[in-house]
Amino acid sequence: MRRSSEGNFAGRILGRLSGNSSLIEAASGQTLNSEEISGRILAFASEFVAGGLTPGDRILISCALSPTSTLAYLGAMYAGLVPVMVDERTLAAAGKKVFEKAHAKAAWTSGRVRWDWAKKNGFLQFEGEFDPLPLDSIKPHPSAENDLAALMHTSGSTGVPRLVMVSHGNLIANTEAIIRSQRIGENERAMLIMPVSYCFGASVMHTHLYQGGGVVYDSRFMFPDKVLQAIDTYGCTTFAGVPTVYNILLRRSNLRSIAMPALRRMLQAGGALATENVRELREILPNTDFYVMYGQTEATSRISCLPADRVSEKLGSAGLPLDNLTVRVIDELGNEVASGDTGEIQVSGPSICSGYLDEAEATELKFDGGWLRTGDVGSLDEDGFLWIKGRTSDFIKIRGYRVSLTEVEAKVAAVPGVGECAAIGVGHPEAGEAIALFVVREDKDKHDEAGNGAGQTLVKKIQHALPAHWTCASVKVVPKLPKTVNGKIARSQLQTIA
Repeated sequence: MRRSSEGNFAGRILGRLSGNSSLIEAASGQTLNSEEISGRILAFASEFVAGGLTPGDRILISCALSPTSTLAYLGAMYAGLVPVMVDERTLAAAGKKVFEKAHAKAAWTSGRVRWDWAKKNGFLQFEGEFDPLPLDSIKPHPSAENDLAALMHTSGSTGVPRLVMVSHGNLIANTEAIIRSQRIGENERAMLIMPVSYCFGASVMHTHLYQGGGVVYDSRFMFPDKVLQAIDTYGCTTFAGVPTVYNILLRRSNLRSIAMPALRRMLQAGGALATENVRELREILPNTDFYVMYGQTEATSRISCLPADRVSEKLGSAGLPLDNLTVRVIDELGNEVASGDTGEIQVSGPSICSGYLDEAEATELKFDGGWLRTGDVGSLDEDGFLWIKGRTSDFIKIRGYRVSLTEVEAKVAAVPGVGECAAIGVGHPEAGEAIALFVVREDKDKHDEAGNGAGQTLVKKIQHALPAHWTCASVKVVPKLPKTVNGKIARSQLQTIA
């Protein structure tokens, strides 16, 4: 199989950087231009090789919201190594287990993470940044399309994450398709509040650097107005977030009054955002395109995108499949269903990964004859738009009827006074299963206990909003919902407080 420098994804990115390419840390204002980006990526590649690593070796990359993590990741890939992307919290808490699972030979961290486990076991360790090298001093390692480029953990995993094998061809195909679907032009700049260990965050970084643009990293989203002001300060054209992020912007920021004239698009993925909130965001920012997307790590990142000019017409849809992917909906017998009928969503195409590292059985179940079995339930309408109903594991049966927890959460999120909500299924003596709701009040300045007057009033509003056939066992008003490091609701943790 032909290997070339052109097949190396990191090498492609370096070759496409322009005079407007930049990596910026918002809090400090530290900025790297295209020459500095290239020189530092080459420095990481050189240091990793000089330290004893050879092409194909795996190296853990500790990911924070900083340009340095991106440089280390691309430097490893440029040298033909396989970066294993982990966020800093995972590296500190379970780094040794991830290291062993990935069969890694080394790990890199910015120096802010304690990793005594590596020092005790004698693993190769790299820390901090390295002096940039002259441009073209090192060529990218030749790579074929199906060569392993990176190991990405599946989002929302607990304990030791499952590692998805992502090839150079997967990255190239998905990046180029996303660029086309979102109409990302040259020399654009993205605001990134998600680490590149999360495939959504990585895809935002990939697409903008690939187009000769830049990325601004901001870890201050606990103060959302600071991020909005940084979008304006640095002229960001793209902002991306999961539903929780947009809920916070709508309820706990000055989104309506902070001007962001350069912002062209907002990207949303990582779960369903209430349609009412999509409408509100579009009303607040009428000159900014809003793209709803659907994806999975096993598909490299994105699977579908709702074109901004079709949002009003197809509100609630996950959009059209990317132009290099095929999506089908299958019933329980393995037959493709008609338009509008519901079944499991399956995807095939060049951005579908080859499987999970060292998990043959799980790979066989998830990747079936070239088709990715997403585990999501949905339908395709007559125009080919995808509609997500929920996960196969997120349906419960109430008195024999299937009810989607995703649909329940969307219904509750629309109730005035609800900031965030999550639903799980619990046993019920009459209905078999029932709904247990966990709600965060929109007004966070008041006590969030269900026992006070305001809490009781909100509980009653929610109960009245639910259809009669949705048996609801409980509604708990809580100060906050448990979240994964990527900002998604950790529904499994709700079981302990149900």
